[in-house]
Amino acid sequence: MGSLGAMFSHPDEFYPLVKLKMAAKAAEKQIPSEAHWGFCYSMLLKVSRSFALVIQQLPTDLRNAVCIFYLVLRALDTVEDDTSLATDVKVPILMAFHRHLYDKDWHFSCGTKEYKLLMDQFSLVQTAFLELGNSFQEAIEDITMRMGAGMSKFICKEVETINDYDEYCHYVAGLVGLGLSKLFHASGKEDLVSDDLSNSMGLFLQKTNIIRDYLEDINEIPKSRMFWPRQIWSKYVNKLEDLKYEKNSVKAVECLNDMVTNALSHVEDCLTYMGALRDPAIFRFCAIPQIMAIGTLALCYNNIEVFRGVVKMRRGLTAKVIDQTKAMPDVYGAFFDFSRMLKSKVNQNDPNSTKTIDRLDTIMKSCKESGTLDKRRSFMGDNDPSYNSALLIIIFILFAIILAYLPFQPKNTCKQWWK
Repeated sequence: MGSLGAMFSHPDEFYPLVKLKMAAKAAEKQIPSEAHWGFCYSMLLKVSRSFALVIQQLPTDLRNAVCIFYLVLRALDTVEDDTSLATDVKVPILMAFHRHLYDKDWHFSCGTKEYKLLMDQFSLVQTAFLELGNSFQEAIEDITMRMGAGMSKFICKEVETINDYDEYCHYVAGLVGLGLSKLFHASGKEDLVSDDLSNSMGLFLQKTNIIRDYLEDINEIPKSRMFWPRQIWSKYVNKLEDLKYEKNSVKAVECLNDMVTNALSHVEDCLTYMGALRDPAIFRFCAIPQIMAIGTLALCYNNIEVFRGVVKMRRGLTAKVIDQTKAMPDVYGAFFDFSRMLKSKVNQNDPNSTKTIDRLDTIMKSCKESGTLDKRRSFMGDNDPSYNSALLIIIFILFAIILAYLPFQPKNTCKQWWK
């Protein structure tokens, strides 16, 4: 009922949602027939369906390289994430992971669900990796080596300061930005972007995930995972886990807003990075996750539900972002809209309100100065009521057609205990 209610509340998202579902079905049909490539693309759909859909639009050679890059780093991340592994077991694997890319006899089982399957069948990823061009292999190996070393460092080190926070996010996400920039350049599609801009692309996404996933990480079994820097949370509570308790709700929201304000510091670099991209497919690949991030931050800001459950964009809005993100005016429009939404939630009594508003004003000013805000459609659903009414009528007609063609089945008056 929640999804149905959202559809009727936002009828402009119905068509993009249908298109997204059709694209997902098409992606499943495009899985290569070779066993190793088939496994890689099937696994990509399992671990990140929305990412897989955007990847499918990249040119073939770059698509394969990005697919393998993503799966290699997901495997590396699976080792880091497995809290059941002892440090003396985990660290050597992380440090040597880049060398295992060339050794199809290497195997290490860990993780759960689809991630365990990825690790158990990792030789198929290695086989695909060895078919990539040398420049792609070198970029993937280099980033894997640097990321494994960085992850190892923070297994034995707490995230204490904001500098630690930035360093940790660099290792687990900023390096992904650097690696993707190298792959884009190796494909001949883009100029090589500076490390600073590439790093900010990763940090913005990672910090958004860390903020959104507070409750999941703090409740991790058998051991909680803590990434919020002590320098921030210690201003509000004595222990990071105290933020989830209702008695600390006011302080928890203030801490949350502090974290969101910190993440907003990377937006200017992200806009600069995306504005320099030339290839339309690469642009969409980069822009869609960034829009999702600013949208997620707008939802999380000043929202106690971050400490009670999962806060995320509704599926219809996600589908709309994927459907409508075509060029830089769409990015400027989305960042402007979500920044304006976030700004409307700022409480003047919040200890970071001035800093938050300053950062949002800077972002909105950049979007305005692009001169493109009048050349895009809004993601926020500010549509003409007559347009919404027409869409509702179309939806009702579609439901009526579907119901008309459903075969009639007599009501079963018997109740089986096992159903």
